[in-house]
Amino acid sequence: MRAPSLTVGIEEEYQIIDPVTRDLTPGFDALVQSNDAQLADVKAELHQCQVEIGTKVCGNIAELRTELVKLRGLVIKAAGQHGLTIASAGTHPFSNWMNQEMTPKERYLGVKAELQDLAHRLLIFGTHVHVGIEDQEFRIDCLNAVRYILPHILCLSTSSPFWFGRNTGLHSYRSIVFKNFPRTGVPRILNGWGDYADLVDTLQKTRSIPDGSKVWWDVRPHHLYPTLEFRVCDVNTRVDEAVCIAAILQAVVAKMWKLRRDNMTFRVYASDLIEENKWRAVRWGLGGKLIDFGKKEEMPTSVLIRELIEWFLDDMLDELGTRKEVEYAYRILEEGSSAQRQLATYARTGDLRAVVDQLIRETAEGVCEPTLGPPLESFASPIGAMPPSSEIPIPSSAARGQTVP
Repeated sequence: MRAPSLTVGIEEEYQIIDPVTRDLTPGFDALVQSNDAQLADVKAELHQCQVEIGTKVCGNIAELRTELVKLRGLVIKAAGQHGLTIASAGTHPFSNWMNQEMTPKERYLGVKAELQDLAHRLLIFGTHVHVGIEDQEFRIDCLNAVRYILPHILCLSTSSPFWFGRNTGLHSYRSIVFKNFPRTGVPRILNGWGDYADLVDTLQKTRSIPDGSKVWWDVRPHHLYPTLEFRVCDVNTRVDEAVCIAAILQAVVAKMWKLRRDNMTFRVYASDLIEENKWRAVRWGLGGKLIDFGKKEEMPTSVLIRELIEWFLDDMLDELGTRKEVEYAYRILEEGSSAQRQLATYARTGDLRAVVDQLIRETAEGVCEPTLGPPLESFASPIGAMPPSSEIPIPSSAARGQTVP
């Protein structure tokens, strides 16, 4: 096996917002008609209120940051030219997916035809991080091992606590929506590249999928590029969060290669165990506990993330020159994930539009000036969130077995 290049790239899916109403609005066609030629490369998504950017292949994390800041800035400024603004979060706090226009392109119409309302309901936004691994066999070896850290990474990126005007009680509701798609979630342990290639070949020959792009696992070999693609994350709100997670994932791949080179390995765990940790990440985010499978103990998520950085990755950070970027995770632990910050803002204001304004400001943080709408005080009443069902009181007259209306 040859050493991986460890090149990095990132894709981010953004919300297109009406800055007055703070609601999602169809604006993709307006964005791509902007004068800046670099915006010709932005991609449509299933809905017209979505826009996706993708960096070029970057040789290191510093280059990735420069590229991501540039692309975010271009999209935010182009949106402002058309009276729109951009927010980066896994779900919109109150928009209704049933009111959104789908993108009339053959690719997306095909997804809609196959998956019906599941496709229309997919009003979610994610981050995809690519790390260059040219050797096919090591790509699969690495996939098997890195499955373990997927829940840890999801905890850092959680940004979707609200859905359709509800406080869902979860930190990554995006993960729940996407779980309804086929061929998603934590992949099983694969027995080498041939095992993966045979799976894709079988699905193609049985007309289940056109190619490997429709295998939507939380981590997968990309079907065109020599990369391992990490897809578990909610889209990151701050650019520093996105860079941090990309740096952690690059360091994880580098460490897995170092172990393999030295004839060592990282223990591979069953998918159902990792899915258990993923559920904990979805439900509680950074505020909960994950399972240390080696010890068979649950531990505070913050402790295990610190352990991942300080014990497992520390020897890679100076070699890669990414200590500062990776250790930004400590700031996330201190200040809270995007989901935690959104929930705190709603608790303070009682208005989901205030949450949207926060997302708009944080999306532009370190990039450019945000495009904000009129003050919330000019509205007659706030947009409130329904509480999670666990917080809805049940009438005391209801007895077990009775139907509660």
